[in-house]
Amino acid sequence: MQESSLIDCCSPLVRSTLSEGQAVELERLFKALADRHRVRILNLLAGAEDAVCVCMLMPALGLAQPTVSYHLKLLVEAGLLVRERRGRFSYYRIAEGSLERLRELVGGPVSEDAEASYARF
Repeated sequence: MQESSLIDCCSPLVRSTLSEGQAVELERLFKALADRHRVRILNLLAGAEDAVCVCMLMPALGLAQPTVSYHLKLLVEAGLLVRERRGRFSYYRIAEGSLERLRELVGGPVSEDAEASYARF
């Protein structure tokens, strides 16, 4: 009977496709998305035709204004959202290219078929 070592039975690791900088960027994005409320905010804004006022997000999320504003601030700092002031109110929208960048970092280039299915995100 032949003994096998761990090295003999395991496939070699594929080399990483992420640079250190990309891994740091992805970590920052994952931290921003590590809360169900922020994921829901991103989902709501991804389906919106225009920038959305914080006052419209409060009833949709069932959260108070300070809590919603806190979550929005973290998403803006992560580069996922853009904030614009209109008078006294702040409006938020998905930052141009941010979802594509997230997809790129997570799984590499996206095929056209996959792109169509991601459009619902």
